[in-house]
Amino acid sequence: MSIDTLPPLRQVIDTHGLAAKKSLGQNFLLDLNLTAKIARLSGDNTGHDVLEIGPGPGGLTRGLLAEGARCVLAIEKDERCLPALAEIAAAYPERLEVMCGDALDVNPLDHLTPPIRVAANLPYNVGTELLVRWLTPPAWPPFWETLTLMFQREVAQRITAEPGSKAYGRLAILAQWRADARIVLNLPPEAFSPPPKVSSAVVHLTALPAPRYPADAKMLQHVTATAFNQRRKMLRASLKGLSPAIEDHLGAADIKPTDRAEQIDLERFCALARSLKSEN
Repeated sequence: MSIDTLPPLRQVIDTHGLAAKKSLGQNFLLDLNLTAKIARLSGDNTGHDVLEIGPGPGGLTRGLLAEGARCVLAIEKDERCLPALAEIAAAYPERLEVMCGDALDVNPLDHLTPPIRVAANLPYNVGTELLVRWLTPPAWPPFWETLTLMFQREVAQRITAEPGSKAYGRLAILAQWRADARIVLNLPPEAFSPPPKVSSAVVHLTALPAPRYPADAKMLQHVTATAFNQRRKMLRASLKGLSPAIEDHLGAADIKPTDRAEQIDLERFCALARSLKSEN
């Protein structure tokens, strides 16, 4: 079943010669009912502008528009995809803006009107970098209300991981400090063309009005990056370069010097960041 009057995605890909490029991290999702489902998982967008990164042949783009998004800004690096996206823009007049360029260089607020959501099947090679940027803006709250993003399942598990698990690390801290994060959909490799070697998952993040616990953002990032860079070491060893009095700071945060990074929850990492910041 089609979600609009445009051709099926396989036909679009054949017509425009859009073989996925590994160098661009492309894996196209071809089931339009599935892309519409992902669009619905991003929420009711009838009153929202939506930023989409890496639309490719436009499967999710069509899902977002068919499900009622007020406006979609689709940023695509691959010029081969522009004619296919232009056809979608013609089918949904004045609701789709397509930009050819690098999403890392675009300020969405120059093109979209709040409230803004982000929904994307992110290219695997830039997905984590984009997420970290969206989670670490100069000021909070950010330009976005929610992020609904496709990742390799391993990355999705790192975003939503809890203390004590192997997946728990810096990415979980960054995401859960300022947002509610949960996996809302799992997808097997065969859902994509070409099928990747790994499974995928959609993560939905909702921005909190303020961080969950007080902490200096740069200090928290520095502490967690240092701690998880040597995650098998006791924290008194892995963090000794941060302060001559690191054991005192650990104690102030209710952390044992012999604890390891994966044992420490978000609240205590924030307490440690505050203690270290007070030394400066």
